[in-house]
Amino acid sequence: MVTQRRATKKAKITFVCSDCGGESPRWEGKCPHCAQWNTLQEFREPTEVATAPHRFSSLAGASPVQKLSEVQARELQRQPTGINEFDRALGGGLVPGGVILIGGDPGVGKSTLLLQAMSSLAAVTPVLYVTGEESAEQVALRAKRLELPTDGVELLAEIRLESITEVLLERKPKVAVIDSIQTLYSSELSAAPGSVSQVRECASQLTRLAKQQGTSMVFIGHVTKDGSLAGPRVLEHIVDTVLYFEGDTHSSFRLVRAFKNRFGAVNELGVFAMTDRGLRGVNNPSALFLSQHQQNVPGSCVMATQEGTRPLLVEIQALVDTAHVPNPRRLSVGLEGNRLAMLLAVMNRHAGIVTYDQDVFVNAVGGVRIAEPAADLAVLLAIMSSLNNRSLPKGMVVFGEVGLAGEIRPAPRGQERLKEAAKLGFSVALIPKANAPKQPIEGMEIWAVDRIEEAVSRLQV
Repeated sequence: MVTQRRATKKAKITFVCSDCGGESPRWEGKCPHCAQWNTLQEFREPTEVATAPHRFSSLAGASPVQKLSEVQARELQRQPTGINEFDRALGGGLVPGGVILIGGDPGVGKSTLLLQAMSSLAAVTPVLYVTGEESAEQVALRAKRLELPTDGVELLAEIRLESITEVLLERKPKVAVIDSIQTLYSSELSAAPGSVSQVRECASQLTRLAKQQGTSMVFIGHVTKDGSLAGPRVLEHIVDTVLYFEGDTHSSFRLVRAFKNRFGAVNELGVFAMTDRGLRGVNNPSALFLSQHQQNVPGSCVMATQEGTRPLLVEIQALVDTAHVPNPRRLSVGLEGNRLAMLLAVMNRHAGIVTYDQDVFVNAVGGVRIAEPAADLAVLLAIMSSLNNRSLPKGMVVFGEVGLAGEIRPAPRGQERLKEAAKLGFSVALIPKANAPKQPIEGMEIWAVDRIEEAVSRLQV
């Protein structure tokens, strides 16, 4: 009789970067791969390695080589969660076998949102909520406070990976939530829960199980002090979808943004309001990002931005004041700081407006973060308006990218932006000439410009 042998070897120690996932044979203060400081964490392989291949078995077993044209592609049958804004961020709902990682600051509402989703899904499909950070009583108290129906929600308070795997194989839920992935540990590893090796192993095992069973699985992840997901970067590569909770915990509004989605569009945005009954979707998010001024004020400009497939109207505010120090301050909130410095140089060179002796502060109202360059024109006009203490025309919306040569470049999906603005009652649009609509938009006057000098002379700011 042949017995299965276990090979022993000396423990191998490597150091893994929590930011980029790169490995180093020794600890260093700065990661040699991404140059980030204090991100290397010790990763110790177990001294005993099982010769049985079950830990690293393939997701779908052996597969023959075949032509791509012969592969039968089928449409994914998504499962709506019952929360429209959450479904929008996911790209339409949960995908069977899809693995989702959702992160955010402590107390922002991750567990609340997923408990609401599980309560809604329990009416139509088997679900399992695994809690590692809270006891079963604490989860029950939250559900009672939110007045959620929980008859069909199965709850497991466990952090041992092998025990969770047994329950998943026995119950075969269609949707499972792991709260959180950093609390789990595998008994096959000697490292502590939350370490690089434990997070990587637990995420890999659960992902394989989700693919094999067709279970939609959601991981809740911790974030670091700079807002990125804690743990190895490989964690984001393993999963299919990565969602981030944005928003100040002192504010009642929350944004859920998709940064990676293998089954849908990235940069999709779900907007929520935190109430005493949990998170509620906002039907008209543009109203959140527009200040309710009784009259036009200098330094305010409304821009039409695009978040995924959703057009949004956001108010850009600027404050320009005389600097009282040799080096004037340049501060932007919700917008890229380096781009602000570039736009000030363009404004000086091509529009003749000087701000070298002025402090410039720019803010996107409502806590939204705008990364697209189509905000350039709105930022410049808000700065000019504040500098000259002259408000922009009432009911005007703006978008367009500004180049270093002073040209105004088109933005994608300009028609959708204009239609959203017209729907909310805006009557004038200052846009790039390349975005000028072929057919007139009812109730809206279009001002199409080619260069920044033309925009300034048109507004006389």
